[in-house]
Amino acid sequence: MTLRIAEIFGPTIQGEGALIGEPTVFVRAGGCDYRCSWCDSLHAVDSAFRHTWTPMQAADVWQQVLDLSGDRPLTVSISGGNPAIQDFAPVIALGQTAGYRFACETQGSIAKPWFAELNTLVLSPKPPSSGETVDWDAFDACLAAAGEAPEVVLKIVIFDETDYDWAKEVADRYAQLPLYLQPGNPEVDPEIPVETQDTLDRLLWLVDKTTAEGWFTPRILPQLHVLLWGNKRGV
Repeated sequence: MTLRIAEIFGPTIQGEGALIGEPTVFVRAGGCDYRCSWCDSLHAVDSAFRHTWTPMQAADVWQQVLDLSGDRPLTVSISGGNPAIQDFAPVIALGQTAGYRFACETQGSIAKPWFAELNTLVLSPKPPSSGETVDWDAFDACLAAAGEAPEVVLKIVIFDETDYDWAKEVADRYAQLPLYLQPGNPEVDPEIPVETQDTLDRLLWLVDKTTAEGWFTPRILPQLHVLLWGNKRGV
């Protein structure tokens, strides 16, 4: 099967979620079934960028990961867009044979059998500010596809009070899953510098709100890559 790849880059660190700080090579798939209002990866989402996506066979994707990592096993993060649109099972099989670990982040709208082959599955349902509506039956199908094999975690981006209240409802619904919250980044243009203080203020607001309410379930994290590199691509 030919894969549509928006970019492959690294090694760098994972900037968010359960694996924050972990050395990682990123394989970003092209194509998505969502159009979030604040998407920071439109180059991997919008079909207007389709001409920039590279058709690649699994073996070629894997060879590029090997070249970037110097053939030293680390974590490979499959992201997008929505990587669940495509079949990454052959890439995962090649990598795990060589001792690499695999993580995938998806919004939970499309279930794939290869979820069960991952080491970590990050399900990131999109809150109301995204303009999208979560299909919870599809989300549950993703959980079922993962089964007991990978570590499955929830990651929710928070932009405002409405997102926050929604995240609490989701946390109650999926109380068995570890929960990670992070403040959203409203500036998505890679050419416009991110205001670090604004990012920290959003993080502080989220920390203060959860602690004041005694909501101690989630882990609160920054988007570390945004603090370090803003919206630059390929880092």
